[in-house]
Amino acid sequence: MIMCYHTSTADEEKLREFLHEYDIVNYAFYYHVSGFEHKYLPVTIHTEPRKIQPAIWGLVPGNIQTSQQAKEIADMTLNAKAETVFERPAYKNYIGQNRCLIWVDGFYEWQWRDKGKNKVPHYIYMPNHIPFSIGGVYSTWVRPDTGEVMLTCSIITTEANGLLSEIHNNKKRMPLIIPADKRDKWLGKLTKEEITDMMQPYPDGVLQAHPVSKLISRFNQGVDTNIPEIQQAEQTDTLW
Repeated sequence: MIMCYHTSTADEEKLREFLHEYDIVNYAFYYHVSGFEHKYLPVTIHTEPRKIQPAIWGLVPGNIQTSQQAKEIADMTLNAKAETVFERPAYKNYIGQNRCLIWVDGFYEWQWRDKGKNKVPHYIYMPNHIPFSIGGVYSTWVRPDTGEVMLTCSIITTEANGLLSEIHNNKKRMPLIIPADKRDKWLGKLTKEEITDMMQPYPDGVLQAHPVSKLISRFNQGVDTNIPEIQQAEQTDTLW
């Protein structure tokens, strides 16, 4: 597994407890969801900074004309690299203004051992499993068959911090985590330089992690991985 394609969202009641000033609509709760399922993630966009609403995971540019094209592009836009987000055609017209917060309570990465022969999934989260926000970029796309206006989004990734360098040791990436005191700034008007300055790895010493069941790797084989047990710690030899 590469990049940041697997996440979890907070229980809605818990999210409301931490974000009581936000209006939460059509909320989706997952113990585990893969980006390749293209399900809805809870997001806050810059034009509605106190609302949490659903957006399809996988950015679809507004000029895409068919649903088949949209699916193909969405498979490739689950993540946007901070280093190239201003240059990539899918993102360059959106990153300057259409930035969003994606609300999660954790994410999953795979640690490669024995040169990739043994891949151990890990769950990464904040202390006390508090919800947190990931920086994203979003678009508005109109489905050609129904005329439905849809929000679509990508998770922005940065180089890994120390913890994620040890866990996600193949690609050494991590999602862009936006601290609580910088959320409004991320959604506000910023220059290219200011946006770039915000797209930095999250500091070490805060995030926590533990190995989880390898069952999660079978999400695309008809195995239900959206279950509470998927987040439970598994005993395994660690590298740290």
